[in-house]
Amino acid sequence: MSERSAAPGGLVLVESLVNTLDIESGADSLDTAEGRARFGLAADELPRARELRESLRAALLAHAGHQPHREVTPLGDLLAKAPLVLTVDEQDGSAALAPADVRPLLSRIAAAVAEALVAGTWTRLKACEAVTCHWAYYDRSPAGRGRWCSMQVCGARAKMRRYRAK
Repeated sequence: MSERSAAPGGLVLVESLVNTLDIESGADSLDTAEGRARFGLAADELPRARELRESLRAALLAHAGHQPHREVTPLGDLLAKAPLVLTVDEQDGSAALAPADVRPLLSRIAAAVAEALVAGTWTRLKACEAVTCHWAYYDRSPAGRGRWCSMQVCGARAKMRRYRAK
């Protein structure tokens, strides 16, 4: 679990959805009414939300140069189903992609990914390489080569394992 600051812009939504599951303990905050309320989810939307979460995690692992450990629906296939609209501000002419419907999580995630692509921040959102973690974090390292959500926890564990293996 990370002590790092949250991801910028709409990526905070992606980061917080991926981090609803603590892989090490198995705790899933989407199992609670409060956890579902954070994302505007009804109980019947949970299977799709979990599918989206794991597809996002797989993409974030790919950003860090790793393969997912199980088969997931490709993120592109899910996001292709997200209804978005292009909005244009009449005052200043600025344009943005927005969810066609405010409630569906898929559309909000698609808009956040599109915003991050334009901003150049999408590939900086990664998943920790520790198999027992895979926590989403925003890589703020100068070279963009961060590997762990936390150097003090996951990074230290990995380095200690490597040291002991010698």
